[in-house]
Amino acid sequence: MIKHIDHIAIAVSDLEESLSFWRDALGLKVTHREKVLSQQVDTAFFQIGASKIELVEPTTEDSGIARFVQKKGSSMHHIALGVEDLSSMIIELKSKGIHLLNDVPIDGAAGKRAIFIHPNSTGGVLLELYESVDS
Repeated sequence: MIKHIDHIAIAVSDLEESLSFWRDALGLKVTHREKVLSQQVDTAFFQIGASKIELVEPTTEDSGIARFVQKKGSSMHHIALGVEDLSSMIIELKSKGIHLLNDVPIDGAAGKRAIFIHPNSTGGVLLELYESVDS
């Protein structure tokens, strides 16, 4: 079951440069920063109401985010939805023929486990489904 929209992620080539807009120009407060080794990214989150904006910078030249930025430049990368039971969602989505980029959850930022749904299955948007590890 989907619980809420958690965040919108923006892939950026330079996190510090992007922070100068989101933090300094807009006045938003960084609520969480983390290097996510499993995804080879450095992240910064801004809480806006019940949702967040996540800036994602690649930390290697061969990561998925690096390839995305090389191809499309800095731009919106994905929408993340919080779910109640990720394992059940994986089974349900696979039974419906939904194209998952990973059907084994990966470690994400802030103690989350996540899967990604391919944009071919969603009408063009990369979708992340996650649950908290303590869920």
